[in-house]
Amino acid sequence: MNYDEMSNRFSEYSAVRDRGAGLIDLSAGGRIIVSGSEAVMFLNGLITNDMKTLGAHSWMPAAFTNVQGRLLAVVRVLNLADHFLIDTERATHAKVLELLGRFTLAGDFRVTDATEEIATLSVQGRGAADVIRTVFGDMLGNLERGKVLTAPFRESTVTIICATHTAEAGFDLFVSIDNASELQGALIDAGAVVVGEDVSETLRIEAGIPRYGVDMDETTVLNETNLDDAVSFTKGCYVGQEIVVRIMHRGHVAKKLAGIMLDQQAELPSGTKILSDNDQEIGRVTSSTASPRLQGAIALAYVKYDYLAPGTKIKIADLTGVVTELPFVRGSWYEESAP
Repeated sequence: MNYDEMSNRFSEYSAVRDRGAGLIDLSAGGRIIVSGSEAVMFLNGLITNDMKTLGAHSWMPAAFTNVQGRLLAVVRVLNLADHFLIDTERATHAKVLELLGRFTLAGDFRVTDATEEIATLSVQGRGAADVIRTVFGDMLGNLERGKVLTAPFRESTVTIICATHTAEAGFDLFVSIDNASELQGALIDAGAVVVGEDVSETLRIEAGIPRYGVDMDETTVLNETNLDDAVSFTKGCYVGQEIVVRIMHRGHVAKKLAGIMLDQQAELPSGTKILSDNDQEIGRVTSSTASPRLQGAIALAYVKYDYLAPGTKIKIADLTGVVTELPFVRGSWYEESAP
């Protein structure tokens, strides 16, 4: 990496972590519209969260699991009053579309892939609210976490939610593809710095947020992932519920997603073995990065239950480190004043 590349990456990172705002393009994911009078009933039987509690102009995280309670996808479901917008990761877009499509002939349940019609942009950082206010005015006073706001922009409208991908305060914006470039330009003019994929990945790992296809897949049991806010443990039947609830009542899983922090910089490929002090294999790395804020190598990993206590000493090859709580960086998203 040359000096200019290093300088650009630092400015992108600093924009998010140091009182500014970064602009991340999330349009590579999928966006699926679900509508019909029986949409709530069908969705409630497919996802882990409770659709019956999701009021109009609200959103919630949820997951699709198979009958063994293993993850098929993690999504966000937005109730836009006359339809639902399901936001998926890139790796699970086709799978979610397939799962939903099976029920389109079973009743009044309509599924439309809107990925090519809707773009998703995210503004992240302590200064994100200032950027959004500059573009949209003072409408943010009406936006709470878990709620959905629709704001005018030029000749169109933008759907806005509070969301973090970095452990910093943030907003995700869903906009027509035709207006995405213009909105991106307006956000940049308001002070947001475009953040590339490499820096976004570092920020994600520092935030302790798992990514499907990297930190979780169809072999991962939902309860292993720290995604408790995507699950209702009291709702009625859905695919995989029996296993998910049984594990919850049992008290814990055999392994769980945790953070690993090393004493020095090192590359940790996915699958790297993690050893205990007495050389027993206790886990494996799923994703890793060099953390500018922590000045060391950090990794997301699945670690056996008996070794999850923060501060537990571990070894990776000839390197030493500790297990740590997630997120690694506890940013402005966790402050009481954050949106």
